[in-house]
Amino acid sequence: MVEDNKKVVAGFFEAVSARRPEDLPRFLADGVVDHNKIIHGEADEPGAAFEGLRQQLAAFDPLAVQVDELIGEGDRVVARVTQRGVHGGVHARMPEPTGRAFENEAIWIFTVTAGRITEIRAVSDRLGLFLQLGWPWPQAG
Repeated sequence: MVEDNKKVVAGFFEAVSARRPEDLPRFLADGVVDHNKIIHGEADEPGAAFEGLRQQLAAFDPLAVQVDELIGEGDRVVARVTQRGVHGGVHARMPEPTGRAFENEAIWIFTVTAGRITEIRAVSDRLGLFLQLGWPWPQAG
């Protein structure tokens, strides 16, 4: 089961890196809950991950996620990845594309149920991302 779950996660990242959002339903359950605020703090509600990923692909072209390590236990898979891209499209926090490239590390934690991802949590080097892309740091409040 753990090895099958790792294959699901690897397939998810391959679909994202290959810009194949039409393949995401093969890896993500319809009601997947994404606790990672990928772009602009989308809601933790079933299915919101699809829109968040679509926006990420629109904002960053190219975008590649290199899987550096996968660790699995039970229904959980943890992925340590390196993300690379170019801000060439509209982004909710910074609508004017900068054309600048970024590379940062992230840790994604997936719950996989019946062969599809049902829950996502992730942390990444957001400060490094903002600095590399020349974005102003978000203000609290």
